[in-house]
Amino acid sequence: MQTHFDVVIIGSGGGGSPIAHTLVKAGKSVLVLEKGPLFQPQYLRSDGLSDFKRDELIADGSEKRIRLPGVVNQDEAFYSSHVEPDINDEPHIYLDRDGKDRATIEGYTAQVIGGGTQIYGGVSLRFTPTDLKLQSFNAGRKDLKEDPNSDVQREARDWPISYEELEPYYVKAEELVGLNGTVDNQLKPFSKNSYQPPLQPNPISNYARLGMEQLGQQIPYKGQPVKPYRTPLAVITQDHEPSGRKVPQDPETLKTSYVNRFGCPLGVKSNTWVSLLSPLAKEPNLEIRTNCVVTNLECLDSKISQVVYRDPSGNTRYVEGKIVVVACSAIESIRLLKLSAQLNPAFDQRINQNDLLGKYFLTHCFGGASALMPTRNDKSKALDADWAIDCCATEDFLKNNGLWAGGAIYNNTSDQALPISLGRTHGSQDLDTLWKGFIDDTTLAGQKLADFLDQSLGRGLSVSFMANQVPLKTNRIELHPTIQDKWKRPVAYILKKWHTHDQYLMNTLAQQCRKVLDMGAASAPNGEFTYQFEGAGGVYMAENGLARIANHVLGGARFGSDPQDSVLDRDCRAWNFDNLYVVDGSFMPTSGGANPTLTIQANAFRVADELLKRL
Repeated sequence: MQTHFDVVIIGSGGGGSPIAHTLVKAGKSVLVLEKGPLFQPQYLRSDGLSDFKRDELIADGSEKRIRLPGVVNQDEAFYSSHVEPDINDEPHIYLDRDGKDRATIEGYTAQVIGGGTQIYGGVSLRFTPTDLKLQSFNAGRKDLKEDPNSDVQREARDWPISYEELEPYYVKAEELVGLNGTVDNQLKPFSKNSYQPPLQPNPISNYARLGMEQLGQQIPYKGQPVKPYRTPLAVITQDHEPSGRKVPQDPETLKTSYVNRFGCPLGVKSNTWVSLLSPLAKEPNLEIRTNCVVTNLECLDSKISQVVYRDPSGNTRYVEGKIVVVACSAIESIRLLKLSAQLNPAFDQRINQNDLLGKYFLTHCFGGASALMPTRNDKSKALDADWAIDCCATEDFLKNNGLWAGGAIYNNTSDQALPISLGRTHGSQDLDTLWKGFIDDTTLAGQKLADFLDQSLGRGLSVSFMANQVPLKTNRIELHPTIQDKWKRPVAYILKKWHTHDQYLMNTLAQQCRKVLDMGAASAPNGEFTYQFEGAGGVYMAENGLARIANHVLGGARFGSDPQDSVLDRDCRAWNFDNLYVVDGSFMPTSGGANPTLTIQANAFRVADELLKRL
């Protein structure tokens, strides 16, 4: 078994795979270590059967109970899917508002080759130029609302790279990963349109389009109405030459909610396995080792000397790389670095030289509005989002509303598209136990349950926002002092609260999302103007709002230009190490006003070019 490589990459998702793709094509020897298995779509298996089980988001197998000592939700029921760890084996623990610890599965994107890109909805919006310079944008402002301690101006950071530097790598990611969508009406600068054409939108999305058109008239940009555009989605609609993937003769048959919310059996959803790794899987200089758990990194002076991992049999193995890249998804990457520091004082001194590792953990301010629309549509024939609009991301909108940062607004066409997803979302809580909402809602029985399904299925429409969270040093990832995983290692301990400005931002954008639904329903043809509004707000309002960190786990090892104010340099190298890089979402000093995966991929392609200069 080979033990020496040019590059060892830990994790195969949006951060690790672009680097592996670039370096393998350049002839470098690359090892990818992945904690989970490899699941193949139909076209990559000789028997034509997909490895996916339709439980990627929520399992419906045997009920389990939380058996962890010291957590307040001990004995609560949960179900494990085949891409998530069993909570009893590897929990994430968060400190809730009542000061008590709770176990959660939140924050695990997916333990599988491709990581979270195997099960994401695929929304692939770019960040705006303002997203990367929020310190500069907010400097000296007197109009910020709900920021009594001036946290925004003290804690906001500009990225050490500009949008102009990142833009060519957005293009590269869009081309190599494979997206569909439209550039027209987006307010971000594009040097090239690399999108494939979108499929026809689901009819229910027309309400969102009409509402966004009116919202864009109310919130103009440079005196002109802002118009909606087709949401960029990581799903190919035409044959994709870079990865060799093919689409059916009639691409419209690709429209199924199963493509976006579960593992895609067809390989048309552009996860990093089918897009970036599988086309190179037979190259002799690429090796992928699955079901391997990296336990710690060892160092010799300023170099990572060994990567220590357990193979599928539980045996301890050692590998070496001229360069070591950590891309485990932010929480687990921070945990790995902290575990390594706990075992090695020399590692500890170098990685914790400024006490910032794990600090400024970020997710997104997110939320929206939902309603039951006047008409019923077959939402199973949909992808994740049809329409988006940028009117709430302009600097004028932010200044007019006293906001520190903005966000993207888009509709979720495939939400509650299938009976199983309707059951999952009704009254959902942290563990997302299947049908838990129905169990807790005892009024939904007999005819009332039948009426609920008849009324709700095919009529639900939600409009969501994704926006920057104020970075706070007190929001952080630590190692839990008492709870351990099945390998007797401390688990990740998440300490996070919402800032008052976060709440104000979420309230403001949720109001805009409600306007979209209100105006969309009122503008619909044939006099359709009545509908059933269900609610609007931000995630902080949920009973489990602190746990709902979603899959957008970011920060904790931010990059920057000052070694006293960041964990990583502008190329995502740990300041006091010569060969250690961190390239998942933990590098972000601010969380951006859109879904993060495309930006993580673009930055990883950028870092890969820098690594080539060193090898």
